[in-house]
Amino acid sequence: MSEMKKGLAGVVVDYTAVSKVNPETNSLLYRGYPVQELAAQKSFEEVALLLWNGELPTPQELAAFTETERAGRELAPNIKAAIDLLPLDCHPMDVGRTAVSVMGANDEQTADSSPEAELAKAKRLLAAFPAVVAYDQRRRRGQDLVEPREDLDYAQNFLWMTFGEEAAPEVVDAFRVSMVLYAEHSFNASTFTARVITSTLSDLHSAVTGAIGALKGPLHGGANEAVMHTFDEIGIRKEETREEAAARAKAWMEDALAQKKKVMGFGHRVYKHGDSRVPTMKAALDKMIEHFDRPEMLGLYDGLEQAMDEAKSIKPNLDYPAGPTYHLMGFDTDMFTPLFIAARITGWTAHIMEQRAANALIRPLSEYNGPDERHLS
Repeated sequence: MSEMKKGLAGVVVDYTAVSKVNPETNSLLYRGYPVQELAAQKSFEEVALLLWNGELPTPQELAAFTETERAGRELAPNIKAAIDLLPLDCHPMDVGRTAVSVMGANDEQTADSSPEAELAKAKRLLAAFPAVVAYDQRRRRGQDLVEPREDLDYAQNFLWMTFGEEAAPEVVDAFRVSMVLYAEHSFNASTFTARVITSTLSDLHSAVTGAIGALKGPLHGGANEAVMHTFDEIGIRKEETREEAAARAKAWMEDALAQKKKVMGFGHRVYKHGDSRVPTMKAALDKMIEHFDRPEMLGLYDGLEQAMDEAKSIKPNLDYPAGPTYHLMGFDTDMFTPLFIAARITGWTAHIMEQRAANALIRPLSEYNGPDERHLS
């Protein structure tokens, strides 16, 4: 009997030049660059081009992409119609999955898998998806569609379409940082799903649709939502001091761990010494707490983190600071994972193109453990 690797744990299935975790520095690298450096210095648009092309763009390349991206932000009428057909109480991930599927049906290059066509489709998908998230939140609130603006960058426009007003520079920057940090993370479940679908020679939009299905699962992409649900369960009390909120959060965590509850937002299969993206995202959260004057949110954050560290020595992952950051910005909790989609479109499509360039059908074996051969009498 061959050795079983449940969950493909520890199995290396292919090469990738898109990203890696450097264990020596505990850094996530995008095409060799530490993500914390990219988040500190580069726009999301520049990071997208880095992931797709392998190098940071020249000013001319960035200008050309900026023009293309800004021209492709509008919500197509049949995509809006498809969203309007979906129930207001369905999960926003269902809306994102459906919208990408319709985008694939719309795209005239769907069947063209040449490198040039794949990159063009990736760029169109990146540009068009924020309108899906923004409109879905607005329709659930009984609000009208907000048209995109070509004078705003990606992060500014995303917030504009969602909230109908220009966000403060501090909010825009924190949102940009989150998009950069969520853009890519090697062979995770959704990326591997996209590569499996691509390996059958299916199209880019089908691969992204499948990746969204994988990301919907709480063991992969739903943790930033779950973190906010934890905060809600403890109770967010704006009148509290940081210390009061921290004490309640710590008591809640100690009780949850005593009952052996799974608390989302902590631990990571890849990082054994803490998620390298957390310090950058936590700094963005701190700025939002200061900007909105919400010290009780920091208290809840610190109390949970301290109690988990003391009891289990388990560190937070990226979803832990991202959830409350998005909450403070004004996003509804169910929209957090669709924001993950908006960012990860870059990484997924980079992997889709890499898979396509050196393809082999991904088809693992299984060990049969059912009944022995038997026959009808």
